[in-house]
Amino acid sequence: MENQDQTFEVMRACLLAGKIMLQSGAETYRVEDTMSRMASAFGISDTHSYVTPTGIIFSVEGIGPERTKLVRISDRTTDLRKVAMVNSISRKISSGEIGLEEACGLLADLEKANLSYSFYTQLAAAAISSGCFTIMFSGSWFDFLPSMAAGGTGYFLAVYFHRIVPVKFFAEFLSSFFIGMVSFFFIKFGLGQELDKIIIGSVMPLVPGLLITNAVRDLMAGHLVSGLSKGAEALLTAFAIGSGIAAILSFL
Repeated sequence: MENQDQTFEVMRACLLAGKIMLQSGAETYRVEDTMSRMASAFGISDTHSYVTPTGIIFSVEGIGPERTKLVRISDRTTDLRKVAMVNSISRKISSGEIGLEEACGLLADLEKANLSYSFYTQLAAAAISSGCFTIMFSGSWFDFLPSMAAGGTGYFLAVYFHRIVPVKFFAEFLSSFFIGMVSFFFIKFGLGQELDKIIIGSVMPLVPGLLITNAVRDLMAGHLVSGLSKGAEALLTAFAIGSGIAAILSFL
């Protein structure tokens, strides 16, 4: 009975680590590899895992009946710091620095922790990066401040609309629509020069760069289901951004 209880605790720790990583934007193959390494470090070598963007199935074979657990993933964001911290905990487990009980405690604390920057810091970063992207795409310095204003407005509205309607497509569509509107008014009142450069720079904080990268890496690693689903999600996001810009330009 004690051996079975320990096995369940190992499964719980592995699933918790995988859940944190998947919710924080980690690749599918990295999640599976981390879970298997943690289980192996605790003396369970015969494990199987199946990871998709919306769930994790983890099973252990050994003495007695096969044990399988499922974890549902409903919310996903980007927090690479949490991914790095889970990897650090996994390495400490593999090297024998921490035991099972301590690992479970660290992972439980990490799951509850909010390590992301404050909203205003993210808003400022989105605004500044929008202006920098405009310059990078051969825009003029005269369009730097309009791009900052349009990009900051778009990011603020994307977060706001997503809280009201938890559907990413509508939030991204509406935010890009207002980005196009703000950019047009800057040009209309003589505060900007190139509408296309302002819009391109302003929508860049909304572009799903990490999602596209993970989709390609998962496909290259042989995780076809996860790769295709992440690619479809990235395509839908790109379509929402393009549709919002096209909609406002069609009205002008």
